[in-house]
Amino acid sequence: MGTHVKSPSGVVGSNKTLRDFLARHPELMGDVSSVFDTTGGNLPFLFKVLSIRKALSIQVHPDKKTAEKLHAQQPSVYTDPNHKPEIAIALTPFRGLSGFLPSPEIKAYLAAVPEFRAIAPEELVRRFEGASEQDDKVALKDFFTGMMTANADRVKGELSKLVNRYRESRETGIERRVRDLILALSSQHPGDVGIFCAFMLNLVDLQPGEAIFLGAGEPHAYVSGDIIECMANSDNVIRAGLTPKPKDVPNLIKSLTYRTAKADSHMIKPKPLPGTAYTTSYVPPVPDFRVLSAKIPKNATEGHGSFGSASIAIVIQGSGSVTWEDANGALALSAGNVVFIGANVRVSFKAGDEGMCIYRAYAATSS
Repeated sequence: MGTHVKSPSGVVGSNKTLRDFLARHPELMGDVSSVFDTTGGNLPFLFKVLSIRKALSIQVHPDKKTAEKLHAQQPSVYTDPNHKPEIAIALTPFRGLSGFLPSPEIKAYLAAVPEFRAIAPEELVRRFEGASEQDDKVALKDFFTGMMTANADRVKGELSKLVNRYRESRETGIERRVRDLILALSSQHPGDVGIFCAFMLNLVDLQPGEAIFLGAGEPHAYVSGDIIECMANSDNVIRAGLTPKPKDVPNLIKSLTYRTAKADSHMIKPKPLPGTAYTTSYVPPVPDFRVLSAKIPKNATEGHGSFGSASIAIVIQGSGSVTWEDANGALALSAGNVVFIGANVRVSFKAGDEGMCIYRAYAATSS
C-alpha cells in the first residue's frame, strides 16, 4: 500500500495509480513535501500486511548512502536509491530472528554446538572467542564472513549431522530453545547456510500488538506469523540465506552494523495517542513513518485529529464507516478495505456491531 514504482496502489473507480493521482494533487501530501522528496507523487512510506508461513530470507536493508550506490550499480536488482528501515507489528503470534545476539551467547553456542563451530575456519572462531570488547565487532564480522562463505558441501554435511542429532533428541540444554526452529528451517530450506544464523541472531517471539524496529544494517528474518509492516518507501533487500532468490553475500557482509544486543533493544512500545480513546501510536526512531492502531469497540466512534502528512489506513477486522470534514455522508468500511486520507483532514471512524480494528500509517513532518 503506497506509491513505490514497483507496485503502486490503484485508485478505486479509475485507471490511475495513487502515485499518478498524488502527482496531480500534491496538496494532498501535506508538509511531507518539505521534509522528503515527494516528486511524482511519492509518499515517504510503504505499508504492508504479511502472512508468513515459510521463513523469509536472512536479509539486511541498506542505509541511504549504500542504497544510492547499489541502485547506481545494479538498478535492476536494487530498484530505488532509498534506505529501508522498518517496523513489524504482530497481528498474531509472530516469530523472527532479529539482530546479532550478545557476543557471549554466540560464543556459548560455539562451545556447545560442534556442527556450528565446524563451519567457519577454526582460526576465525578462536579469534572471535578471544576478542576483546574493543575488537569484538571486527572479530564478529570475520567469523560471520567465514560462516556465510563456507564451502557448500561442508555446510550441507554439518547441517545433516545437526538435524539428525536433533531428530534423535540429543540436543544439549542451551540448544533446546532453537532446536525446533532449526528443524523447521531445515525442512523449508534444506542445506542452506542461513540455518546456522539461528545460533547468531536473537530469536524473537511477539504477541499481538508487540513490535520490533529494524534499522539499516540489522540482520533479520521473519519466520512465522501475521504482521503489519511499515517502512521507508523502498524495496531494497540484500539477501544471504533462507531463500531461492538471488543472494548478495558480499554486500550483505559490508552493510551489517555488527551491533550485538539483546532482542528487547529492537522493541517499540506503543503509547496512547493523545486525544483518543482507542488508538495507540508506534513511533520508530526515524521520521519516514509512524503507525497507529485503533481498536474500536462495537458501535463506538474514534476521532483522529489532522496530520501534516497524507496517510493510508487499512481495516484488519470488523466493519464500520469513516467520515471527514465536509463529507457528504459516510464511507462504509469492512475488513480488507484500504483508504487514503489527505493531509490536514480530521476523520472519525465508527465501528459496527463487531467492532473495528484499523492500522494507519503516515510520516512525521516535525520532530
